[in-house]
Amino acid sequence: MRAFLPSDSCKETQLNAINPQSWLQVERGKFSKLSSSCTTASSSIESFIKVPEPPIVPFFKPVDYVEVLAQIHEELESCSLQERSNLYLLQFQIFRGLGETKLMRGSLRSAWQKAGTVHERLVFVAWLKYEKQGEELIVDLLATCNKCAQEFGPMDVASQFPVEVDGALQETVVTDGEKSLKNVNFWIGDEKIVCRRQKIASLSAPFHAMLNGYFNESLCEDIDLSENNISPLGLRTISVFSVTGCLSDVPPDLLLEILVFANKFCCERLKDACDRKLASSVCTKDDAVELMEYAIEENSPVLAASCLQVFLHELPDCLNDERVVEIFSHADRQQRLIMAGQACFSLYCLLSEVAMNLDPRSGNTVCFLEQLIESAETDRQRLLAFHQLGCVRLLRKEYDEAESLFERAVGLGHVYSIAGLARLGYIKGHKLWSYEKLSSVISSVNPLGWMYQERSLYCKGDRWEDLEKATELDPTLTYPYMYRAASLMMKQNVQAALGEINRVLGFKLALECLELRFCLYLANEDYKAALRDVQVILTLSPDYRMFEGRVAASQLRTLVHEHVDNWTTADCWMQLYDRWSSVDDIGSLSVIYQMLESGEAKGVLYFRQSLLLLRLNCPDAAMRSLELACQHASNEHERLVYEGWILYDTGHCEEGLRKAEESIRTKRSFEAFFLKAYALADSSMDFSCSSTVISLLENALKCPSDNLRKGQALNNLGSVYVDCGKLDLAADCYINALKIRHTRAHQGLARVHFLRNDKAAAYEEMTKLIEKAKNNASAYEKRSEYCDRDLTKADLEMVTQLDPLRVYPYRYRAAVLMDSSKEKEAIAELSRAIAFKADLHLLHLRAAFHEHVGDVLAALRDCRAALSIDPNHQEMLELHSRVNSHEP
Repeated sequence: MRAFLPSDSCKETQLNAINPQSWLQVERGKFSKLSSSCTTASSSIESFIKVPEPPIVPFFKPVDYVEVLAQIHEELESCSLQERSNLYLLQFQIFRGLGETKLMRGSLRSAWQKAGTVHERLVFVAWLKYEKQGEELIVDLLATCNKCAQEFGPMDVASQFPVEVDGALQETVVTDGEKSLKNVNFWIGDEKIVCRRQKIASLSAPFHAMLNGYFNESLCEDIDLSENNISPLGLRTISVFSVTGCLSDVPPDLLLEILVFANKFCCERLKDACDRKLASSVCTKDDAVELMEYAIEENSPVLAASCLQVFLHELPDCLNDERVVEIFSHADRQQRLIMAGQACFSLYCLLSEVAMNLDPRSGNTVCFLEQLIESAETDRQRLLAFHQLGCVRLLRKEYDEAESLFERAVGLGHVYSIAGLARLGYIKGHKLWSYEKLSSVISSVNPLGWMYQERSLYCKGDRWEDLEKATELDPTLTYPYMYRAASLMMKQNVQAALGEINRVLGFKLALECLELRFCLYLANEDYKAALRDVQVILTLSPDYRMFEGRVAASQLRTLVHEHVDNWTTADCWMQLYDRWSSVDDIGSLSVIYQMLESGEAKGVLYFRQSLLLLRLNCPDAAMRSLELACQHASNEHERLVYEGWILYDTGHCEEGLRKAEESIRTKRSFEAFFLKAYALADSSMDFSCSSTVISLLENALKCPSDNLRKGQALNNLGSVYVDCGKLDLAADCYINALKIRHTRAHQGLARVHFLRNDKAAAYEEMTKLIEKAKNNASAYEKRSEYCDRDLTKADLEMVTQLDPLRVYPYRYRAAVLMDSSKEKEAIAELSRAIAFKADLHLLHLRAAFHEHVGDVLAALRDCRAALSIDPNHQEMLELHSRVNSHEP
């Protein structure tokens, strides 16, 4: 969920009313002091340094996600086509609970690709489109390269439904004595419509019985149909259809009239033709609103699907239309089936997610989640629906209803819902009960970080011990770091507080952590550092609001900026150069934000901003910056380069290369040559292209640019020379890069030393990088390759301390333990990382270890879970096949 608000309990128990203006009163050049003594400082700090309790999130969080992923993979191997999409949807929910955005999208794409019905295709293509909001520019750029991206375009719904077998009855000739009644005259009021008797009789069994059976009408030439809600024009159209089988140039109003008539007289072939014809006329949301009512009333699945497509295509905006919400929120079982067929659960999963992102407390969210519960067919679907609605009821302070829902989710096996029950117990004054509830969970299963985090809220004394355990089990949880930092600040231990919050910001650029650090700096009257953090917050989220949404971050930035000296343009470039050289990505982002505010060359600056955001693992913000770079490009060749990077970064390498070439044809520039070299080097495994890449980078270096970019080009050129075995040329490139303070070139030079069999020099070079770089986890990891085992172990322990999400250290330590015949310890080392990070390489290695010790079932489980992450990983497929053949 993109934005799920904290529970109200956290507001009630943690947050007092605050007025930022009271402590951000601005006098010219001077902040009013937050404290006049150590005693008053603590209460002043406490007034705005608050850590909200972690929310109960509406996610599926199994105790052993690996086991569940393995079960899903096994079921996918043997399930029917109709079951596949729902299994991929469940896989998506697991990855969402783990925060794995890329894997989530992969599961959604699989659900779409493997969809067995038109309704599933409509739902999942809409979901993918919703997840990729804001990427419309990519489609436009592909169009300029003569490449059509139609995967999210409108579908010809009618063509996706199988044509019904012609239900026409065989024509017969009925005689009355010697007279054959070939025609029949239908009367509508005073108008006579002459029809061919047997053609009309062939439309349905009721007409056949009327005209050929034992009814009086079978002997009549004239039959009055005035009371059947059909107009003369409608009946003439039906007569033509009975002969030709076609409905040509029939207006929608008349089609609706004929549809109702066809339904009344069971004319399935006529009804199907009307259904398809009407489906093709649905163009706008208003059309869909009007026609969905008829589709449901007349059980017209093609028309209903066409209307559904229009609604889903306009998400999330269509949920602001009460008419659309009414259709979705009040549908009964039969109406849901007409609208969405077998995709009802998927449909309401999507609608619930969109509604929660818009407003998790809204009545619409509740209605959609209630429909989700009604649509659930399996226990796993039900527990998800119960838990999600429980979270929403908790937000709405509907505590009794929330308790019932969490209990039902727990009853179906969702242990995480116990956190919801514990929070409710706490709200109702049963703090000890909540503590014991969590303690019972911890003692009965393999404990996870969230369990200790939640229990810490109900401790009688200090929460510290439980929160340390939470961090040990899951270092990605931000609340423990924030609580510890705030606690240390209350004790006036400023440096320790900053050190604690910096631990998590070193590997996870979380907005709530940046906000807390901003407050810590502000309390310490370090306005330069506070300004840096609020500017980074605004870079990541321009509309961000702080203090529980009460104050715009932009407003706080304005107030703090009054107390920091202004930089000239030259100052800004010097500051950027210093921070970039010291690998201080957060500091560099802040400087660029300030430069953008002062009206510098915005295209170039937004581009630099995007590079930093990619390094900080913020791909969505990076893409936004690239799009802004396009908008603010000062000329065409610059814009073409940024468009090329957008295409390259979204997997369209060939099109990115074309943009680079077009830019070079317009004007030879550093960035155009650099883009072409980068994309070519990354996309081609053929060493024969190395000479081309070298030539491109040499051309780039001949073009005007600043040292920040030239250093990067020299570094890349050195890497190509190393790959070609030209170590002397590579060393020259790295040394020249270091002369202009491209600090990362130390890593390349270390590699050259190592390839020259000078391991000590390589180690020394990486030590220089570690000393200079502010963000140096990767440098420690690389240095570990150039030292003996004890030093390697120390470096990799430091890597895990700085960035616990890097998986190589866990794999290395596990391999060392395995070499020492410590199989259990080796598996445990991998398991501690797998518990909070779904990584293919960790699962692959653990599967191999399980196979080695003869635990076939555990090996098979890990293989299946790994293949859920990457179904096409060749080594994993081979291991899975081998292990599978040994399964008892």
